[in-house]
Amino acid sequence: MAAKELVFSGVQPTGNLHLGNYLGAIVNFVKLQNTHNCIYCVVDLHAITVWQDPAELTRTIREVTAAFIAAGIDPKKHIVFNQSQVSEHAELAWVFNCVARLGWLNRMTQFKEKAGKDRENASVGLYAYPNLMAADILVYRATHVPVGEDQKQHLELARDIAQKFNNDFSDSIRTHGFNEKFFPQPEPLITGAATRVMSLRDGSKKMSKSDPSDYSRINLTDDADAIAQKIRKAKTDPEPLPSEEEGLKSRPEADNLVGIYAALAGQTRADVLREFGGGQFSGFKSTLVDLAVTKLGPIGAEMKKLTQDTAYVDAVLADGADRARVIAAETMNAVKDIVGFIRKK
Repeated sequence: MAAKELVFSGVQPTGNLHLGNYLGAIVNFVKLQNTHNCIYCVVDLHAITVWQDPAELTRTIREVTAAFIAAGIDPKKHIVFNQSQVSEHAELAWVFNCVARLGWLNRMTQFKEKAGKDRENASVGLYAYPNLMAADILVYRATHVPVGEDQKQHLELARDIAQKFNNDFSDSIRTHGFNEKFFPQPEPLITGAATRVMSLRDGSKKMSKSDPSDYSRINLTDDADAIAQKIRKAKTDPEPLPSEEEGLKSRPEADNLVGIYAALAGQTRADVLREFGGGQFSGFKSTLVDLAVTKLGPIGAEMKKLTQDTAYVDAVLADGADRARVIAAETMNAVKDIVGFIRKK
């Protein structure tokens, strides 16, 4: 039997995990456990590219870990850890800082968006963090990365860095007995009916924790009453639901709610519209409320329970880090040999 493909992905511990994080990432993480070996990381080194309150960062690292477990990720069968406990991530990132080209980073659109107009005041970490993202993936020589549309550019950069490293050090790679393609070309995995969940108040904007209105998002820790209220108040339009997907193209709010329903129910948008097409939003929202409460309620309850048991969460992270470090250290030792560093053996 062929070995399972290796998946790596990470979630930033920036607080207020919401439905977009769940449907866009975590629900797919859970599914991938059945088909792949998985490494799931709380990327706390990425979080500090902008200033974080230390006490809040500690809390949110545990919250993301709790969300992983509550959603169904098995930390015994797969690896769950926080990035800063495995120093090889940062070590390989420095090597990649010396492999990646300045022009490549200058094309990264997310830096421009996050830094805004005051780019001179942005941290060097925010500028260079795509190289760290590449190191996160390649330190495990992962074959696949579940990504949203907004991360595809960074995965392309990881592929470019892998290829340039393999080319730059091709002779040394062969000398040390490694396959000439030492780093693989990781492939994107874009799955699910709602990989991009939009704001409940504005269907043209991505659901975000930074939106000043709490009614723009469903937080994973929201109780049944809060979930129901937010869905009922979600922005819609006066027209009935269309019967075919073509009818959603100019209706972003309708498209968003149909996509959310489809993802929670494990259906396609076409399936949902066959059932609800021609009906009013009031009835559709009531059914969506019931579905969302059924699916998300137990996750929120389990998250609250887990975040109160900090010793258990910390033990999960420590165990995951120990297991991740074994893989990462093997890669990093090989990289040191390939580059020409002298290391203790």
